[in-house]
Amino acid sequence: MQAGFLSFYDGVFATAQGREALIANNIANANTPGFKAMDIPFQDTLAAHLSGAAPPDAQYRATTTVGLDGNDVELDGERVEGAKNAEQMMAAATFLHQSTADLITALRPNPSGE
Repeated sequence: MQAGFLSFYDGVFATAQGREALIANNIANANTPGFKAMDIPFQDTLAAHLSGAAPPDAQYRATTTVGLDGNDVELDGERVEGAKNAEQMMAAATFLHQSTADLITALRPNPSGE
C-alpha cells in the first residue's frame, strides 16, 4: 500500500507526462496542414487518476486561431504551455523530495534514546 502523498505525486507526474507528449506532438505538427492542437484537462485527468477512473480523452483546443492551411498550432502558445507543464513537474518533484526527506527523518531512531 502506498502512502497517500506517493499516489498523489504518481498522478501528478503521469498527468504531466501525458500533457508533455501532447504539447510535443503539437509543436512537431506546427506546419502540418489541417492539424488541430490537442491537450488534456490537467485537473480532470489528475482527479480521474487519483480515483482510479478512466482519464478523459485529449481534447482539441478551441481557443486558437486557425490558419489558412487549417492548422491551429500557435508555437508561442505551445512553448508557454510546455514551460508551465515543466514548472508543475519541477514543483511536484521538489515537494516529493521534501516529503520523503521528512518521512525518512521521522522514521529514524532518536539518537538520544528518548
